[in-house]
Amino acid sequence: MNRLLFTCLVLSSFFVQSTMQGQRLTREQVYDTIMEMPSFSSYQDNYFISGVPTNKAIKKDNSDIKYQISFKQMVSRATLPLNSYLFVTYTQKAFWNVYSDSSPFEEINFNPGVGIGKPVFNKKGYIFGLAELKFEHESNGRDSLESRSWNRITGVFHTPLGKRTILSVKAWVPITYTENHPDLLDYVGLGEIKVEQTIINNRLIADLTVRKGLDGWKGSASTRVLYRLFNNSGNQYLMLEWFAGYAESLIDYNQYTSMVRIGYVIKSTDLDILKTK
Repeated sequence: MNRLLFTCLVLSSFFVQSTMQGQRLTREQVYDTIMEMPSFSSYQDNYFISGVPTNKAIKKDNSDIKYQISFKQMVSRATLPLNSYLFVTYTQKAFWNVYSDSSPFEEINFNPGVGIGKPVFNKKGYIFGLAELKFEHESNGRDSLESRSWNRITGVFHTPLGKRTILSVKAWVPITYTENHPDLLDYVGLGEIKVEQTIINNRLIADLTVRKGLDGWKGSASTRVLYRLFNNSGNQYLMLEWFAGYAESLIDYNQYTSMVRIGYVIKSTDLDILKTK
């Protein structure tokens, strides 16, 4: 995993340097943009999607709705050392068995965090990427044998590869586990890689997120296609997602899942600052 992350960073550096620098934001433009950003905004994508399994017979108790709420609050703006900024985040992901009798919630995962962010520039003064260092907690709010909880220090680097591609590399160092899941890293690993590709400007986007667990080939892959239905719908899209692998939810982190879902997404604009203008 460490070699893979390093290779991706080296490749990203090569491709970024080969793009037309004049089309990227300058240092001054970036800090002006940060100062003008709203204090409260989306962090990850907010979505509401529904689907069915692909690796077993479809039944009402294994079909569900998955939704996510994610936001960020800027605490300071480029006032910390090295012109960094402080922010807090909160992401909540829920799995709702809406088609089963009584429509119970199977699982809700809570993920608050606090972090420091900083834009990174190349030698010519154009933006090269965004770096984040965060402390995160993730749990499912349950007790006894169904409790799932862990803390981690997370480092993230987002960088453009050419004009239409953004690479995000995320690595974490776990701090504490609960005793109910000492093998969690066998399934979630120590990081993930995401590639987002704009296929048609302001219309069609695809992305792929991959994790490699520490045990053999355990891990996960999530691929999504986002299509904007209307010209005046802003950052609202129709999304098709396929998740295959482990740890989609904390409660069943060691159970293989393959789900196809479709629905509505409000796409985060958090990385728009990296895009070619």
